Amino acid sequence: MTTLALGDRYGRVATDLRVSLTDRCNLRCSYCMPAEGLDWMPDEKMLTDDEIVRLITIGVERLGIREVRFTGGEPLVRRGLLDVVRRTKQLEPTPDVSITTNALGLSRMATALVDAGLDRINVSLDSIRPETFTEITRRDRLKDVIAGLEAAHDAGLTPIKINAVLMRGINDDQAPELLAWCVERGYELRFIEQMPLDAQHDWKRAEMVTAEEILTSLSTRFTLTPAREPRGSAPAELWNVDGTSSTVGVIASVTRPFCGDCDRVRLTADGQVRNCLFAREESDLRTSMRAGASDDELAIRWVAAMRGKRAGAGIDDPSFLQPDRPMSAIGG
Repeated sequence: MTTLALGDRYGRVATDLRVSLTDRCNLRCSYCMPAEGLDWMPDEKMLTDDEIVRLITIGVERLGIREVRFTGGEPLVRRGLLDVVRRTKQLEPTPDVSITTNALGLSRMATALVDAGLDRINVSLDSIRPETFTEITRRDRLKDVIAGLEAAHDAGLTPIKINAVLMRGINDDQAPELLAWCVERGYELRFIEQMPLDAQHDWKRAEMVTAEEILTSLSTRFTLTPAREPRGSAPAELWNVDGTSSTVGVIASVTRPFCGDCDRVRLTADGQVRNCLFAREESDLRTSMRAGASDDELAIRWVAAMRGKRAGAGIDDPSFLQPDRPMSAIGG
């Protein structure tokens, strides 16, 4: 068996694979897509469960992938999710397997996901105020999200991480209360700077709530001290809260990019390799796979795709162009 590494020209090696299972979502978050939704991928372009598992297997067994995170859209709406998770956890060496979800439906799936081998979850939650949640997501489903979080905790999917995006004039005043809510329940909160990945292409840097503003807001209620553990390739900078072991993180992709330590690669639901979240080019594995390419041939194509990775995302460059695909079609 051929053994390769997903290295780029700058010495970075990808070991963390983000797999989008679908571009569909049951929320309509205003920073991601319009109220009416999007034109979803046709079924014939979507990878089948077997195709997804085959590519993950190549990544794990031949290319050094050690972590697999399933994303979307919303991965819980993928019918074959449990089987894909189970088969991924059966690989050798066994990867760490997680899911990023909005938690709708998690209350009825948490135990089954644990039984399938899922290690942990990240849940997107931007507000604990029902009216603000509804304004952002355009759905009155906060109670369902909270029920999903509780079910995940009871099933042992810990530590639970919460991902939150602050939007100016909507929830930018709610950071302290969200952190207090998470600390009380033992959830690990991560604030994410809003990124230029919306389908509408309405993102404006001047309207983005920055990491510095987030930390200033939190400091009005909490004492934050830099966490001692090394950050490594993790996207979040961590702070301990009030001298305890509780932490809060900020993922400052725009104002404090961490491209130099990136160890991630992405596979879209239609079988395209993206070597960067903000890449404007993709490498098609689906067509080659369906044309009969061997595992070795697919691995070589994947390695070639990583060689073209740029030194940085380039958001600060005046020539930066937002990717054509929105986040829901890329996977986080």
